[in-house]
Amino acid sequence: MTHRLTASLETCAWGYFDAALPPALEIDSGDAVTIETVSGAVSQLPPADAGFHVPEEIHEIHARAERMLPGHILTGPVAIRGARPGMVLQVDILDVVLRQDWGWNIIRPLAGALPEDFDTGRTTIIPLDTNAMTALLSWGLTLPLAPFFGVMGVAPPPAWGRISTIQPRAHGGNVDNKMLGPGATLYLPIFADGALFSAGDGHAAQGDGEVCVTAIETALTGTFRLTARDDMTLAAPRAETQDDLITMGLHESLDRAAERAVRDMIKWITERRGLNREDAYMLCSLAADLRITQCVNGTKGVHMVLNKALLDR
Repeated sequence: MTHRLTASLETCAWGYFDAALPPALEIDSGDAVTIETVSGAVSQLPPADAGFHVPEEIHEIHARAERMLPGHILTGPVAIRGARPGMVLQVDILDVVLRQDWGWNIIRPLAGALPEDFDTGRTTIIPLDTNAMTALLSWGLTLPLAPFFGVMGVAPPPAWGRISTIQPRAHGGNVDNKMLGPGATLYLPIFADGALFSAGDGHAAQGDGEVCVTAIETALTGTFRLTARDDMTLAAPRAETQDDLITMGLHESLDRAAERAVRDMIKWITERRGLNREDAYMLCSLAADLRITQCVNGTKGVHMVLNKALLDR
């Protein structure tokens, strides 16, 4: 069965995750859900006479939503029946499509990878061709689009209370991993009954690092199959595509984030292939790639990528 969750004042939380937030929808494990999202504050909207499509609900959200600054507008949460703390939520990303024909990018002083290099802020509205799946940049470059959700996460542990969407943590959240597009599967440790999955922070295109602090931010619709797994245990998010295993290290230090990504890949290799830790460590050095997911959200991200075929030989 496929359910649908539209974006609205009642189904969106602005800037926070919270295990106490009531679910906007409850589904059975293994069901699919299509989730509509919106993106940005009033200052990121295009001029009213610019001719772009702006989702109607964003105006009411801007005017009336409770807000935790700074943070993303998330749609959800979706509760999965039978999901319990200690289990894992398998998020199969079935489809991701644009909801609008524009996106936005900001440069903000004291933010990004170069916080002291840009003294003035800038917001750029970027036209999106939803048929050709390209963006037209201001100097004439046509950039291919590859939409994905920057934020996908479950509720954090209840003891954490309300937390910002900015920092990615063990529950997922703002991981900003561009490999998590259609066809990818994300695995998230569950910390609260029902798992309470939310999504937002739509990106039309992003480079690894997200160095100026934003991608092409936009409104997306995603379709996800959500399955509660009691045969897995995880301490941090993992993912896979058709071809690759992906571990994700999160820490304020890039060095520590890299260590976590490598350590978890070693663990995954030993679980999947039965190699000892020394051989798995060697394989990571010979064949896996460390990539900076993002370096701008306080808690930084590094992901390690290993081709799955190497474990089947």
